[in-house]
Amino acid sequence: MSETNSNPPALHTLNPLGRFSDRAADYVKYRPSYPAAAIDTILDGLGTEPIAADIGAGTGISARLLAERNVRVWAIEPNATMRSAATPHPLVEFRDGTAEATRLEAASVDLVTCFQAYHWFDPEPTLREFQRILKSTTATGNPGRLALVWNNRDKEDAFTTEYSELTLAASTNRAIYDRLDCARSLLVSPHFTNIREYTFANCQALDLAGLMGRVRSNSYTPSARDALQQLMSDLEQLHDRWQDDRGFVYLNYVTSVHLAEPVNM
Repeated sequence: MSETNSNPPALHTLNPLGRFSDRAADYVKYRPSYPAAAIDTILDGLGTEPIAADIGAGTGISARLLAERNVRVWAIEPNATMRSAATPHPLVEFRDGTAEATRLEAASVDLVTCFQAYHWFDPEPTLREFQRILKSTTATGNPGRLALVWNNRDKEDAFTTEYSELTLAASTNRAIYDRLDCARSLLVSPHFTNIREYTFANCQALDLAGLMGRVRSNSYTPSARDALQQLMSDLEQLHDRWQDDRGFVYLNYVTSVHLAEPVNM
């Protein structure tokens, strides 16, 4: 296992706007979804037709989950390739923008969400921008809400642990792989209050093609031909040892949801 860098670079300095451009097709097909209970928790108390800004929306996985609950979503995504790969939904409108500069009006949304994306943002200007675009009070009389969401691999699951060790060994950047303390900046932010965390079990069933596609969708997976071929060969062996009688293996996650409310400006 590679050594941990004691001073890893901030992830927002590692080309977050362009690094997924060549992985959009695999991202659409093979990224995991999120548990229904997590979406329930995010939306609880926001009313029947809230407006959300899904920041770093990628190909719209999370935006569509919200829209299926009758949420109108502005999906903010700076990568044009990712936006063009998204499946349309009548309640989702994709817009070019960044977390630090969404181009949305002040106090215009009931909910801001970041699914598997916040660690790519520059924390201070991002949280200031989120505070700016959130309503101080929604139509239900509740404060606007921020939700930061991650699918974290379950370290207690044997297959998931072996998968993680294999992909870590091949990783081109340990800092990206780890996402260390990714919610810490929210916990110490002067822009948000009433911060709480919820966790949910999540599982992704993958056949061999799905397992390979899931790995290719990661930005830290090597793109050099020899390294990628070796990783795919290792994954095939891993799948062969762990597959069930239907040919599936199972990545287990602990989905974490951090909720917070903006401090009134």
